[in-house]
Amino acid sequence: MLAVRDLRSRYGRIEALHGVSLDVARGEMVVVIGANGAGKTTLLRAISGVQPITAGTVVFEGRRMDTCAPHRVVAHGVAQVPEGRQIFGPLSVADNLRLGAWSRRSDSRSNDKVLRWVYDAFPVLHDMRQRPAGSLSGGQQQMLAIGRALMSSPTLLLLDEPSMGLAPLIVRQIFDTLVQLRRDGLTILLVEQNANAALALADRAYVMETGHVTLEGTASAIAADPRVRDAYLGQGAAAQEH
Repeated sequence: MLAVRDLRSRYGRIEALHGVSLDVARGEMVVVIGANGAGKTTLLRAISGVQPITAGTVVFEGRRMDTCAPHRVVAHGVAQVPEGRQIFGPLSVADNLRLGAWSRRSDSRSNDKVLRWVYDAFPVLHDMRQRPAGSLSGGQQQMLAIGRALMSSPTLLLLDEPSMGLAPLIVRQIFDTLVQLRRDGLTILLVEQNANAALALADRAYVMETGHVTLEGTASAIAADPRVRDAYLGQGAAAQEH
């Protein structure tokens, strides 16, 4: 479904991605893990068209996407949930969600159907639909950011650090929802620093370091790799003590 090849991107004179390649098959949940500054967010932003690409290709369902404007990327079925949520605080929850459907060429009845589906996935959003989005808790705002992306009816969902700053119970609820979305047929590419939780959910995984992919494989194989256990799962020191 998604094929990224030799992707390079820079911020001014500093190159952040040094020839990154990855694949996501239809129906998969693929996770990208790595330390801060590894290039994970830049990778998602480049795929979604927000971050300029200096070399390489992004092909989605047979279509070159690396030359598309961000709104065209969304129209072709790719939606991103950005790091930090980036909701519109003064607007109501319902208006935030409806803004997520602006790129869909469909009538209001179709949009209302998708909205009901989002409310089913996140009932708290329905309960608070008239409240200003800025008054929601961090976890509720993350649910809103995911729901807003789902309003575009994507076939590929990009998520950037959805667990950041959230309590463990809320993280579990959000990850449970992601599992259900995948069961419903949505393909997911997830960037996540909570490596333990992400690898437990994903089918395959990539490890990034300083703009490079250094490891790739099934999520279970990556989780069992001693280098990953030591660097990202917090288990290397514990294993040595025992």
